[in-house]
Amino acid sequence: MSLYSLQGRTAIVTGGSSGIGLACVELLLEAGAAVAFCGRDAERLRRAESDLRQRFPQGQLLAQVCDVLDGESVNAFASASLAALGAASVLINNAGQGRVSTFADTTDSAWTEELHLKFFSVINPVRAFTPQLQSQADAAIVCVNSLLASQPEPHMVATSAARAGIKNLVRSMATEFAPQGIRVNGILIGLVESGQWRRRFEAREERDLDWAQWTARLAQKKHIPLGRLGLPIEAARAILFLASPLSAYTTGSHIDVSGGLSRHA
Repeated sequence: MSLYSLQGRTAIVTGGSSGIGLACVELLLEAGAAVAFCGRDAERLRRAESDLRQRFPQGQLLAQVCDVLDGESVNAFASASLAALGAASVLINNAGQGRVSTFADTTDSAWTEELHLKFFSVINPVRAFTPQLQSQADAAIVCVNSLLASQPEPHMVATSAARAGIKNLVRSMATEFAPQGIRVNGILIGLVESGQWRRRFEAREERDLDWAQWTARLAQKKHIPLGRLGLPIEAARAILFLASPLSAYTTGSHIDVSGGLSRHA
């Protein structure tokens, strides 16, 4: 049972067909919100939508293929959502992935691609949905970010730099949008279970270890105090808090969801 109701509200989730994004869609539907979510993979999106409609037969739901790096595609998604579900009062920016490379290994084109991905996966949806958010009471934007924003890793230099930029973008937008009644916050995730970690598990050398043992060893190696990887639903709960009236006096902030890994709390 939800601690609050989002009945009558419309929420937007980018990158919503799997992982943290899909967990957000589920929690939003449970709270009574109408939800529009998007992703680039049409088949994955179709499977997610089919499952959600079976689990939430009364839920108001829109799923649309959308490339968040394409402004026209995002504008089309915003128009479709407005027509189907009404004006959005919540925007969750979740699209994006990490790049493994050191400074020496990162080419000019790789720098450009990574910075463009991280920034415009936020900029395009914010531009497209701001007119809708401005018309709603207690509107909220939540950006899914990484602990790399505060705690960079040398093997992910471009992603770390881009993530730090997004953290500051959240703070800047929070100040600029506050007079319009739009709150802007983010979460900083550590190691969270995902398809990427599942693929690494399948390719593991230690074939005698099961998933629980392998992830426990990984958590120990990474010095995660809670001794395990996070779950997508755990990140989604923090996002939902920031998207809901429970955080009505919070803007320009970030919640650490890293199992205690952060050295900058």
